[in-house]
Amino acid sequence: MYRILIVEDDPGIASAIRQAALTWELDARTAEDFRRVGDTFASFEPHLVLMDLKLPFYSGWHWCSEIRKVSRVPIIVISSAADNLNIVTAMNLGADDFIAKPFDLEVLMAKIQALLRRAYDYGFSAPVLTCGGAWLSADTQELKVGDETVPLSRNEYRILHLLMRNKGKVVSREKIMESLWETDTFVDENTLSVNVGRLRRKLAAAGLGDDFIRTKFGVGYVVGEGDA
Repeated sequence: MYRILIVEDDPGIASAIRQAALTWELDARTAEDFRRVGDTFASFEPHLVLMDLKLPFYSGWHWCSEIRKVSRVPIIVISSAADNLNIVTAMNLGADDFIAKPFDLEVLMAKIQALLRRAYDYGFSAPVLTCGGAWLSADTQELKVGDETVPLSRNEYRILHLLMRNKGKVVSREKIMESLWETDTFVDENTLSVNVGRLRRKLAAAGLGDDFIRTKFGVGYVVGEGDA
């Protein structure tokens, strides 16, 4: 089931879109905290975003730009400000389509379905994992902390992706080595320790702290809350 994030501060419009999306068997969520749209995006991992331009705290322009820093997920802008300048600006900031308000819900749903088909029939997927202020994009394979991009080696990315995908759960050293081995990368106990140590130093230098990746002695590693 495709996930749709609706960033619209008019509760009536947001609710109507969500109900229409559910009718089309889409998993739709509406943004509630307009100061933390980025966090909602990261935790929900939507396949498509509907973005209004005039929002509390930060504009839709801002959130389009922020999302595009970490993901290629399709974005449809919905706005009553449908002049040529706004349309061109939206596209330049990474939007894939622009729909003027007021709109017909059936037309909106048809456009959503068409964009989902174009994006995902070719196997495109760009989830973003988040934990403690870190954003890890499976699309770009980049780690972002605030405005900083933290360079990762291939092994470092794969280790961090596995840990963040299992946020709050201990991942055994054996599972990490097995995961890397499946990608044709030979990793033994010592090599894994070296990679984790180097990754920790990079995360600490980016301001995430020395304990972003915690060791569970005799078991493995964990990020985020929890230890099991």
